[in-house]
Amino acid sequence: MGENDIACVVVNYAFKVHKALGPGLLESAYEECLAYELINAGMSVERQKGLPLYYDAIKMDVGYRVDLLVNQKVIIELKAVDALNDVHTAQLITYLKLSHCKLGLLINFNVALIKDGIRPLANNL
Repeated sequence: MGENDIACVVVNYAFKVHKALGPGLLESAYEECLAYELINAGMSVERQKGLPLYYDAIKMDVGYRVDLLVNQKVIIELKAVDALNDVHTAQLITYLKLSHCKLGLLINFNVALIKDGIRPLANNL
């Protein structure tokens, strides 16, 4: 399954979770429910996956954590904020670069319509 196919599955389940729960919950609640749905759909999901940073050929343990890594190909960064801003985008771009993944989805569940809270980002390697 390619990155775009995985992203389609994730978006469909994000819609399902948002429809069931609506906005206003903590990010961790949406993470738990989305991971549950993806795993039940047969996807490989790693939650709070540590992401190392290498500087000058030295591995630095700085505590970067990807919310969800799906099928070892697509990073999902979840938010429950009033509005996505540039720092959220920069965070996901950094995660894509550090992991060498090609595609990420920034999903903000704190919106009236989930379609307004989904932002795909590509890593042009």
